[in-house]
Amino acid sequence: MANLEDLELFVLIAELEGLSAAARAMSITPAAASMALKRLENRLGVRLFTRSTRTMKLTSEGARYLESAQHALKILAMGKRSLTHDDGMLELTVSSDLGRHLLLDLLAELKQEKPKLHIKLSLSDKEEDLLKGKFDAALRFGRSLSLDLVELPVLKHHHFIVCAAPAYLAANPAPVTPAQLGEHDCIISHSIGRPESRWRFHAQGEVEEVRVQGLFHCDDGDAARRWALAGHGVIYLPLLTVADDLAAGRLLPLLGGWLGDPAPLNLVVSHRSQICEPLRALHRRLVQVCEERVAACQALLTASDR
Repeated sequence: MANLEDLELFVLIAELEGLSAAARAMSITPAAASMALKRLENRLGVRLFTRSTRTMKLTSEGARYLESAQHALKILAMGKRSLTHDDGMLELTVSSDLGRHLLLDLLAELKQEKPKLHIKLSLSDKEEDLLKGKFDAALRFGRSLSLDLVELPVLKHHHFIVCAAPAYLAANPAPVTPAQLGEHDCIISHSIGRPESRWRFHAQGEVEEVRVQGLFHCDDGDAARRWALAGHGVIYLPLLTVADDLAAGRLLPLLGGWLGDPAPLNLVVSHRSQICEPLRALHRRLVQVCEERVAACQALLTASDR
């Protein structure tokens, strides 16, 4: 059986891509770190890293073992926290717009019920790899591409919507068909570094894809939304992220009768063993609040289409 400290060192070497950096993080000498890594490799009977003068890269065996090691350390950490008689810990990653306009308030409410709950939150539109073990869960739109991840559905029936601020529409005629979006200034959001300049719409079995363009590009959903609120162009975002703005009239829906692409919302974890009680409580609250917001917004949209 692997020594726990050797396992921790292995994970650190992989994450920092260097033995010396990992040794400093664990407050041991590089020589001691080298001996510990060799000890682990001998126990397993495989080489975990290929070594050069400057870097250390995981072998294929090392990459496979890394996922198991990270998961094992996460489970042990959760077990240790359970012995302290606190309310546990939530380590979450979420997009900037959902984090600021939804999760911050819900986590604050959950903290009132569980005063000793530890919360670690990362607001980033970068899709973190949950299998690396830095976070317990992620709140994400769309279905996961990894079969290893477990999804807890929050919103199953949910979609993108195209909208713009009254100030923008006062100076530009509202598009009536998806094709007319090509004549408008559109705010281009990026997904993992790629500009999402093709917007799809669905109506009565028909699908239409439009290539849009504009002067504002951004890899942060909340920043893109703020540009739209300021009247700089048309935006294409998940309904939930603009529900409050639509209800308040700060943004106006466009293309009545057309729906954007589906955007199911899920709370995603790397393994069922990580679905702890605080995460279940957060999931219940998310389902209730999100369904209420979307239902209220859908009623508003239905009324405006009449």
